Amino acid sequence: MTNARLDGLRFMLLGCLTFILLGTAMEETSDARMKDFRAIYISTRCLMQHSDPYRESEVLRVSRAEGTIYPSDTGMGQQIITRSMYLPSTFSFAVPFAMLPWGPAHLLWMALTMGSLIFASFLMWNVGANYAPVLSGALIGFLLANSEVVIIFGNTAGLAVSLCVVAVWCFLCERFVPAGIVCLAISLAIKPHDAGLVWLYFFLAGGVFRKRAWQTLLATVALSLPGVLWAWRVSPHWMQELHSNIQAFAVHGGLCDPSPASMGPHGLGAMINLQTAFSIFRDDPHFYNLASYLVCTPLLLVWAFVALRSRPSPARAWISLAAIATLTMLPIYHRQYDAKLLLLTVPACAMLWSEGGLIRWFALAVNSASLVWTADIPWMILGGFIKSLRLSETGHSGQILRSAMAFPAPFLLLAMSIFYLWVYVSRRSAAAESAES
Repeated sequence: MTNARLDGLRFMLLGCLTFILLGTAMEETSDARMKDFRAIYISTRCLMQHSDPYRESEVLRVSRAEGTIYPSDTGMGQQIITRSMYLPSTFSFAVPFAMLPWGPAHLLWMALTMGSLIFASFLMWNVGANYAPVLSGALIGFLLANSEVVIIFGNTAGLAVSLCVVAVWCFLCERFVPAGIVCLAISLAIKPHDAGLVWLYFFLAGGVFRKRAWQTLLATVALSLPGVLWAWRVSPHWMQELHSNIQAFAVHGGLCDPSPASMGPHGLGAMINLQTAFSIFRDDPHFYNLASYLVCTPLLLVWAFVALRSRPSPARAWISLAAIATLTMLPIYHRQYDAKLLLLTVPACAMLWSEGGLIRWFALAVNSASLVWTADIPWMILGGFIKSLRLSETGHSGQILRSAMAFPAPFLLLAMSIFYLWVYVSRRSAAAESAES
């Protein structure tokens, strides 16, 4: 191992240590400790007792009996725990935890979340270290050191994103492919809006990658079906109830409302999709949803066209995945913990850095800025400043400035996806010209 690789590994290990120590300490003292995992745990316990996991009254009854409602839980916190927003496919993987008492179950979930994220980070560092070991270690170490919210809330994004990253490594490095198929299948079953477009890349790339995509899809159906059938038997109207639960959080001022009227986009685990930025210009779902789709759809179509027409190679695959990993977070609901998908951008950044020239600085700038503004600790510091912003001021220039200051993450992620998409398109064109000549 060279000195550069040792230095890069030290950076990553420092991030791991900060992640474990600070995350564990904050989870113990937070008023919102494990609220997302409590929602999964209790709804699964409901199902095991043949109670409806999507009916608030049933879940609240089981929660009080199990002692998973804490005195520190606010009204919104109780709503998060008792109004499940997870697909029934999640139950297939939550049963082993729900069979345990709460104490061992949540400790096991914490250990699995931390272990999977650290393992996925090491795999991405190992790829990036072939090009720029110190840079890769610094970027990944910073990401890990700012991932405390994943532990505090116990959100499934920590596990789903980690398994998605592991699967990408297995497919592109052609090692432990069956394990990669299972990992991506679990990720799709738990958080399809995180792993869906990553799966789509392998489907569009063709060849052996398309074969892996089909195998993953079959595995996803096989692993998800028991939970879906179980939920359907206990709760025949689960789809309507799930939709009702989602709508309860999406009302104006609700936790999942992206507008300035809600605290959902501002606190820990802030929303990072484009709607949060566009809502400042006009607090109307028809406006900010349409604006987000109009921005993201052309980028997605260009990416899909190039992915479909390009001959797959590891280098082009990492560039393509860097573009789609950032783009996937913009058009629909995503939060800070979903931004751990930025792990998939580190190998592409390291490759561009090793090439030298001006492009290396652009790659470093977009990666660093996006990591900083989706990081937990900087956002905690920024949170107090955001509360003091006067969002009622008029004028387009003032709106643009306030939007950029209050919600920099969506704009930075957009710039990052455009940059990597430009690199992807330009290199596909260069490869086509070389083939023709």
